[in-house]
Amino acid sequence: MTATAPAPSTARARVTAFLPRLALVLAALLAALFTAAAPATAHAALTASDPTDGAVVATAPAQVTLSFSEQVAMGDDSIRVLDPQGKRVDTGELRDMCSGNTVRYGTALHTGLPNGTYTVAWQAVSADSHPISGAFTFSIGAPSATDVSLPTAQAGGGPVGIAYGIARYAAYAGFTLLVGGAAFILLCWRRGAAERPLQKLVVRAWVTLTAATLAMLVLRTPYTGSGSFSDVFDLDGLRAVLETKTGASLVSRLLLLGAAALFVAVLFGVYARRVAGLGPDEAGRSDGADGADESDPADEAEGPDDTSDLTFGLAIGGAVVAGGIAATWALSEHASTGIQPGIAMPADILHLMAVAMWLGGLAALLVALHKVPGIERAAVRRFSRVAFVSVLVLAVTGVYQSWRQLGSWSALTGTEYGQLLLLKVGLVAVLLGIAYVSRRWTTRLAEALTDAEAAVASVPAVAAVGQGSDDVSRETASGAFSEGSDVSRETEPVAVPADPERAAQLARQRAARESALEKRVRDADPDRAGLRRSVLAEAAIAVILLAVTTVLTSTEPGRTMEREAGRGSTATAVPDRAVKITLPFDTGGPNGKGSVRFELDPGRVGANTLHLWSESADGTPFDLPEIKVAFTLPAKDIGPLPLVPERAAPGHWTASGVQLPLTGEWRIDVTVRTSDIDQTTVQKTVKIG
Repeated sequence: MTATAPAPSTARARVTAFLPRLALVLAALLAALFTAAAPATAHAALTASDPTDGAVVATAPAQVTLSFSEQVAMGDDSIRVLDPQGKRVDTGELRDMCSGNTVRYGTALHTGLPNGTYTVAWQAVSADSHPISGAFTFSIGAPSATDVSLPTAQAGGGPVGIAYGIARYAAYAGFTLLVGGAAFILLCWRRGAAERPLQKLVVRAWVTLTAATLAMLVLRTPYTGSGSFSDVFDLDGLRAVLETKTGASLVSRLLLLGAAALFVAVLFGVYARRVAGLGPDEAGRSDGADGADESDPADEAEGPDDTSDLTFGLAIGGAVVAGGIAATWALSEHASTGIQPGIAMPADILHLMAVAMWLGGLAALLVALHKVPGIERAAVRRFSRVAFVSVLVLAVTGVYQSWRQLGSWSALTGTEYGQLLLLKVGLVAVLLGIAYVSRRWTTRLAEALTDAEAAVASVPAVAAVGQGSDDVSRETASGAFSEGSDVSRETEPVAVPADPERAAQLARQRAARESALEKRVRDADPDRAGLRRSVLAEAAIAVILLAVTTVLTSTEPGRTMEREAGRGSTATAVPDRAVKITLPFDTGGPNGKGSVRFELDPGRVGANTLHLWSESADGTPFDLPEIKVAFTLPAKDIGPLPLVPERAAPGHWTASGVQLPLTGEWRIDVTVRTSDIDQTTVQKTVKIG
């Protein structure tokens, strides 16, 4: 009799035809998200302010301006100016003064402000979605006492920050288990789709990721704003969040999770029903070469595996959905900012996918070893190969991302980001060491299971016991490791009493007996128990590793921290902002002490306007007999470029059209003469860019 392939059901045909279309739609959405992502740099920092921190100005300024190293997002309440009594004196209207590479925002002040010390508090969101904040003071006329205390808490901290961090961790964990669990089923153990423990793992991972994403979306307003949980109900704030890159990424993730729900429904619905009828040998042939090498060629005449096309469709659709969800992180956090974002974002997606397939698959294997005694040795061996490939991808993308975020060896040990990265590398090394032990247990388990399967094959009666494919696999495994009386007890018909309470009691007893039987089966095999312990140790390290990764993604990259530290140590100017410095001098003669206030506007390459004011020790204008200026760029061997400014008023000199040809750290030499013989030169290095 010639075997014929069964005709696919209508439901299966519809699903198989729908999955390629779903993959194309999701691929188009992913491409659109990549196209919309604009390059930026990570973790902006305040580089200058006008007035400066601690400055004392003679008259009230018309506005307060802040300059940042990178692009930031600010609202009308992002800059607040408070008088000594704590009353707001700004108009509350944000002024966007950005031009070219200059990132500058400001707010106007009310007129007629009295003398005293004023506090400026600001808050913004950097391009990599992390909130930043700060505060400083300036004084009008003279410093005074103030009732305003500078805030010590950073933006994104407090209880809201803790809740947001927990949601971030839950999102990473949910993604890891969702992708890794599904990949374990499709790539390593297809018959696992019909196993209830694995179904619970994947479904709960989907619920966790969805709930965490919703929590991050509603917490985003208080996280980047006031830090109060009451702002969760601020609809205007939620609307503003949806207009940001982070809000768009979270909404996209929710849409992709809708597609993931369809994937899970098909995986544990149509697909699980089709693989439920496969025995271990048939499942091995459909799973890959491991089973095919050991099957009897005569068995292949039973009929071709009719799950291959559905498996392929699920694999393609699942990969696109998983890649899209991973892209919602890559497009809104560190990967989308800094250097080479076009390479960094795909690398970050691959990094997240590799982590999920390794650690999530590890969790699925642990659940299978603990809850499903009938798992085949081939599934464990296949996961070992998947984990090996995942670790290779993880290593390559991790090295690239580390170089991109650090930039130097000193940042590896001298910054918080580098120290966390070292901790993460150490945890990965420990995880690989335990994985090596697990691999040795896998080899021993394979040898033990080969002997056990041979023993089972010699007892055909056991294979006929059960009430379905799931029971067959469980009873077969039990028959290999337990006494025959246990099996017979499980298959005896049980009379259900009329009393519901008694029936419930008997059901609990049967469940307890089955659980004890499964535990005895698991513990009867020392190799399986050893593998389970080593995989459990891997899972424990993986939990810590995910926590470190969550903290790492919210930490300022080492490259940015070193750049800002270097800028602060040598530079007093930023691009397109006037250079303002004060240089004290002492010529050594009578009335030889004083200071020179130097201002170069706009403080950039090209033409600039120079102003010099000289004051004596008592603060009165000092009309010097002579003052000269010279500019030198030592790195390029340019200069000194001499300049003699013109006297505009007593104690005030000016010069226009001051040309600086290149960017860099310029040394400014100011020579003052207080008498015919008393003269000195003072200097300062500033950055012109």
